[in-house]
Amino acid sequence: MSVSKKEERIFSWGHGRRFNAYSNYFRTIYGSRVQKVSIDAGFTCPNRDGTKGTGGCTYCNNDAFNPSYCQPEKSVSLQIEEGITFHKWRYNEASSYLAYFQAYSNTYAPLETLGKLYEEALGYPGVIGIIIGTRPDCIDDEKLNYLKELSRKYYIAVEYGIESCYNKTLKRINRGHTFEDAVEAVEKTAALGINTGAHFIFGLPGETREEMFDQVKLISGLPLTTVKFHQLQIIRGTRMEMDFAEHPGDFDLFTWEEYLSFFISFLERLNPALVVERFTGEAPPRFLTGTGWGKKRADQIVNLIEKRLEELDTWQGRLYEP
Repeated sequence: MSVSKKEERIFSWGHGRRFNAYSNYFRTIYGSRVQKVSIDAGFTCPNRDGTKGTGGCTYCNNDAFNPSYCQPEKSVSLQIEEGITFHKWRYNEASSYLAYFQAYSNTYAPLETLGKLYEEALGYPGVIGIIIGTRPDCIDDEKLNYLKELSRKYYIAVEYGIESCYNKTLKRINRGHTFEDAVEAVEKTAALGINTGAHFIFGLPGETREEMFDQVKLISGLPLTTVKFHQLQIIRGTRMEMDFAEHPGDFDLFTWEEYLSFFISFLERLNPALVVERFTGEAPPRFLTGTGWGKKRADQIVNLIEKRLEELDTWQGRLYEP
């Protein structure tokens, strides 16, 4: 059966989906579903402990996304055991697991400490790799070279919270690093052959829709393996909740319908080589301040976005310009 150039692009990722999907990425590598299991190893961040600031990122409340089994007083092995049990109940098709060091900055400790935690996770039966969530200013050459050695045997990924390409925004949300710091960290990590991810938020205070959209060119030019996108949600108990109450005009929050149109236009211009892990964020309703999208779940949103891509006969990277 012959296919058009358009169809070649769509089907080149596998499974005929119209974006470069994270789940398909691992099926291509390992031939089956790979499930992430989150870990809270008890780290903090330099913008929390006074090294660069206090209070942390203004939007951050880790309880809003940490699974119930993630408790730092438990060992890494116990969290993995409970996480696998949890995911087997929900999804019975995973045969391999990735230990996801998720909460706070998971390279923010001496290498000796990090190595013990990472290697405990990698020693657990069924774990084929680790994903390390961290900040661009919490990595160095010693840690990267160690991770490069681990990557010879395991799947290793470093996922950087970048959040915005604009320094004015990073300063306002108390990140404590610049976009230039993020670019340097991403480039160093990728240059060593380590899988490199990044996380961005749409709707941060002070940014116009045009500014949010223009980030697609900068993101597309980064040497990333994977990327996550979230819409801003105002979480209870955060400093951003107070900022939103005091300066609501500084926030341009998306309705679901607005976000659907915005994100599809963004996706059309996104580098098709980037693996898209998430389109949106999802926090339990008890943490939201009325800025959520009702009862829409992440998997439902993926289905809705894919349906709209089909209706519009478009796909990731259709309008991408290197």
